[in-house]
Amino acid sequence: MRRRRVVAGSVLVALVGVGLVVARGLPDSVATDVAGDALYAVAAYTALVLVWPRARRVVLAAVATGWCVAVELLQLSGLPADLAQHAPLVPLVLGSGFDPRDLAVYPLAVVVALAVDAGVSGLLLHGGRGGAGVGRRE
Repeated sequence: MRRRRVVAGSVLVALVGVGLVVARGLPDSVATDVAGDALYAVAAYTALVLVWPRARRVVLAAVATGWCVAVELLQLSGLPADLAQHAPLVPLVLGSGFDPRDLAVYPLAVVVALAVDAGVSGLLLHGGRGGAGVGRRE
């Protein structure tokens, strides 16, 4: 479990760095918006791995997707936009405006994160010989 947490923590730091480059360093476009949403969803999954490493991957995926969808729906209330006026980092966590496309991007990105997690766990735990099923915990 320690190795899983170390890898998850390292990946999370990298995801945050890449996410900041996408959000703040690249011009706004559909591609950067989708990339940012995907990075956000993968970061949510990875953060859950970090704090709950023994959980089944499908549970982590469901919770990460649920979080992302809840945050997206919260944007319909206008609360994140209001909070962003007082705390400029709020949009990085709660977003800024509802986009129905995000509701499709989040689960797709989480499925990719789950698959990569299973593959990396297989490599780390089994020397690349497999054995890291999608629903397993390793």
